[in-house]
Amino acid sequence: MRRPMTAAFGRLRLYATGLPVALSILLSLHQPISPPSPGESPGAPARGTARMGMGVALHDGRTGSPDTRAAATQPEGVDVSSHQRTVAWSTLWASGVTWAYVKATEGTYYTNPYYGSQYTGSRAVGMIRGAYHFATPDTTGGAAQADYFVDHGGGWTRDGTTLPGVLDIEWNPYGDACFGRTKASMISWIANFLARYKARTGRDAVIYTATSWWTQCTGNYAGFGATNPLWIARYAATPGTLPAGWPRHTFWQYTSTGPTVGDHDRFNGSPDGLRKLATG
Repeated sequence: MRRPMTAAFGRLRLYATGLPVALSILLSLHQPISPPSPGESPGAPARGTARMGMGVALHDGRTGSPDTRAAATQPEGVDVSSHQRTVAWSTLWASGVTWAYVKATEGTYYTNPYYGSQYTGSRAVGMIRGAYHFATPDTTGGAAQADYFVDHGGGWTRDGTTLPGVLDIEWNPYGDACFGRTKASMISWIANFLARYKARTGRDAVIYTATSWWTQCTGNYAGFGATNPLWIARYAATPGTLPAGWPRHTFWQYTSTGPTVGDHDRFNGSPDGLRKLATG
């Protein structure tokens, strides 16, 4: 009789040992999914993954390619983020790319882990380079984000190789296109960012945007054109109609499907003009 009793107790111990594991599995299958943050769309990409021009093709489409003859006189550039990871800077330099912008920060919660290698890598091959900040006006104030940007790579020095920082203000990939702000409060947010950046660095930040977003979310406000250079985003044959207040653009992101890194840009001027912008 001992063997059946021993077998029975063995099965009982096995059952008791496995019960917590089984219960744990069942409970994990019924854990509720965390809801999105307020104002954040279900299924939105992870915070920190936004990059310059992320919404341009989606909202404005692709309507043509620029005249290649302009490439002979207008310096070619690229913009990169953690999306590109390790960048083939030597390949880009050999193809005629002479300047670059690197994503440094987003909101007050994210820094690009590849920023250091991308920023120094572009300079190492001879490029003039600068940093950009992806704005999230739904998370913190403009001044706070300008401070975060400057403190994490977005500063400026008069060394002739550092371009002024860029405020990347465009469609919100995480939720409402205008970050839940009214036109007036969006203008105020941008003004606060620009004022703090100027106070911290002595330079006026470049504004990267698309005309359609600027019209939708600021009411086509014209008040920054006299001080802040414009980087226009439009994947077409020409930069098209510019936002109010800017008689001309300084940079143009004309494609996200260019060679090597995708995002390619042109400086609206000469190589000497680009160096002058870096020098301040």
